[in-house]
Amino acid sequence: MTYQDNVMRDPRDDLVVRQTAANGEAMAEQSGLFSRPILLQYWIIVLRWKWIILGIIVASLVAGVVVSLLMTPKYTATTRIEISREQKNVTKVEGLDSPQASRDLEFYQTQYSLLSARSLAERVERRLKLSSNIEFFKAFGVNVDRGLFFDRGDGPLTREERATREALAVQLLLKHVEVGPVRNSSLVDVTFTSASPTLSAQIANTWVEQFVQATIDRRFSSTVDARRFLEGRLGELRSRLETSERDLVNYAQQKSIVALGASKDATGRTEVERTLTSVDLEALNDALSKAIADRLAAESRSSAGSSGQVSAEGVTGSSAVSSLRQRRAEVSAEYQKLLVQFEPGYPAARSLAEQIRSLDASIAREESRIRGSRSQEFAEASAREQGLRQQVEALKTRLGRQQRDSIQYNIFQRETDTNRQLYDALLQRYKEIGVTGIGANNIAIVDPAKVPQRPSAPSLPLNLAFALLAGLGLAGLATLGLEQIDEGVRDPGEVTRSLQLPLLGSVPAIQGDAYALINDTKSILWEAYLSIHSNLTFSTDHGVPKAFMVTSTQPAEGKSTTTWALAKVLSRTGQRVVIVDADMRSPTLQDIIGVPNTRGLSNYLAGDDDWKGMLHDTDGQDLKVITAGPRPPSAAELLSGERMRRLVEHLLTMFDQVVIDSPPILGLADAPLLSRAVEGVVFVIEAQNVAVRGLHASLGRLRSVHAHVYGAVLTKLNEKQAGYGYGYGYGYGYGNTDDAGAGKAG
Repeated sequence: MTYQDNVMRDPRDDLVVRQTAANGEAMAEQSGLFSRPILLQYWIIVLRWKWIILGIIVASLVAGVVVSLLMTPKYTATTRIEISREQKNVTKVEGLDSPQASRDLEFYQTQYSLLSARSLAERVERRLKLSSNIEFFKAFGVNVDRGLFFDRGDGPLTREERATREALAVQLLLKHVEVGPVRNSSLVDVTFTSASPTLSAQIANTWVEQFVQATIDRRFSSTVDARRFLEGRLGELRSRLETSERDLVNYAQQKSIVALGASKDATGRTEVERTLTSVDLEALNDALSKAIADRLAAESRSSAGSSGQVSAEGVTGSSAVSSLRQRRAEVSAEYQKLLVQFEPGYPAARSLAEQIRSLDASIAREESRIRGSRSQEFAEASAREQGLRQQVEALKTRLGRQQRDSIQYNIFQRETDTNRQLYDALLQRYKEIGVTGIGANNIAIVDPAKVPQRPSAPSLPLNLAFALLAGLGLAGLATLGLEQIDEGVRDPGEVTRSLQLPLLGSVPAIQGDAYALINDTKSILWEAYLSIHSNLTFSTDHGVPKAFMVTSTQPAEGKSTTTWALAKVLSRTGQRVVIVDADMRSPTLQDIIGVPNTRGLSNYLAGDDDWKGMLHDTDGQDLKVITAGPRPPSAAELLSGERMRRLVEHLLTMFDQVVIDSPPILGLADAPLLSRAVEGVVFVIEAQNVAVRGLHASLGRLRSVHAHVYGAVLTKLNEKQAGYGYGYGYGYGYGNTDDAGAGKAG
């Protein structure tokens, strides 16, 4: 029964379709058309080293749990503060800084840096006296009595020891304090972490308090230089002001300048307008004007009196004359009444007439006296006018001289005013700087730190997460290292890329008896070798080579299994095939067919020409086997002659194909010698076994003897790890790819 007959009886096995599909798959695989996605390649690597990766991750998680249990609990205390951009100015006095200084973009970044400054840590250390606080150092696991310092007993600390402790305390503070701005706000969280909850809260609160105090100190210290400069300038101006005032007073005394009135110009400088001399001159000039008026009036009255005329105003101006004339008018009225009744000689009338004459005489005397006094008044008025005129002229001369002297006086006055203005301005500024910064602080404590009740660390979930990440990282590094160390061929695509060799096909790793599966035409192993056979038909112009050998780099790579499988496939196609076991050092085929290895190839090479008597039957009538025969002392010497080539020629006269099971290449000369007797070589490679450099060495030895290598067969391929999860034998469900073995025989 031929293979074609078997195909006709089994409608599920369409040999042509399967050969074409397998051939197309192998050719596409060889040409690189099946380019795997990068994620799939990574997944294949993970599957390949899954137990190592899992072990590293589990070990990392266990280490994370152990470390979490052994870690000292840490307590974190947080103080929240508010840092405002603008500061309230209670005194309304402008400082030295620009009002826009607090609106700079780097304002808050500056505040955060100041909160983390070393100077602030030193202030906290001094405030809490941490250098002498043993509990502070114990909270961080630092023993300051031993190890850090020499054993000093119970004596006091030296200056060097105290300085060292202070520096260490500052370092611990800076290492464990954190400044965290609250996003999109002016709030800032200051946290401190230590093994003592009370100490953490105390340091967090003290840290903020010292920051507020340091801000105030910086605000006051910023005016120190200005105050020092102003003090020097005030001393100079005070001396200059005293000198200028002294010169002004001395000059005024020297020149007899007594200023009674002054005014200020537009620049605020004093100008003298009235002096004692000018005031006296004004008064005397007014008196002179009045004296002149009096003299003119007296002169007028005197002139009228000398001509015998007395003005009515002058007369009536005298009270005596007025009373006499009034008396005379009354007496004259009575006299006229008596004359109406009596004669002038009437005694009463004579008495009244006598009174009238007496009154007229008195009036005449009084008028004469008035005229005399008018002349005297004129003389006195003239004398007074003359005296005042002389005094006015003297004051005018003195005022002119004083006006000339007032030019220099005003110069001294302006210098004094200038010095006084400068002194007053600097003195005012000096006083203002003294109170600058007194105002509401722009830093406010929102939430002071409280003693934490629960530890903030260690956090088991967080540590496990870190351990998981570390495990993944270590597993990745380990996998990368193993991938670099493992130079074996891991997938079919590497055969073409790394070895520049055509890929005839790949054989999956199977579980069970490989030779039994080869006999099953529905198994995945049979399908694999059927695909290899299909690709091998394209290796020459006449189809499958007439005589070829199957070899590998080292033993147990599956070359004997491949030899047997290819021979079985060839025999199923109706070809007469013979297998020659040329591995005389480690023969295998006698075990497969179950015959004794008493006579075989070694006998023929040694001189026995009865090669037909060495043929053994198998379960297939078109497949014969020549075993290796007894192990010779030197297989290489037997193969170095021409008898092997002659045997192949004899076999080809009887069989269509001669398949030779060759020994491994490395370390032996058998395979290169055998290659001279065949058309070409089928090179078997075990997946993930032989390093690429060993494969190159083997191929180099074959090419050095001009052997034609048709291609490579990749055996024991784990389909899932290599990314071929679809498997062979579609629709039949034969085989198990979970095992790495390729069969019992090598």
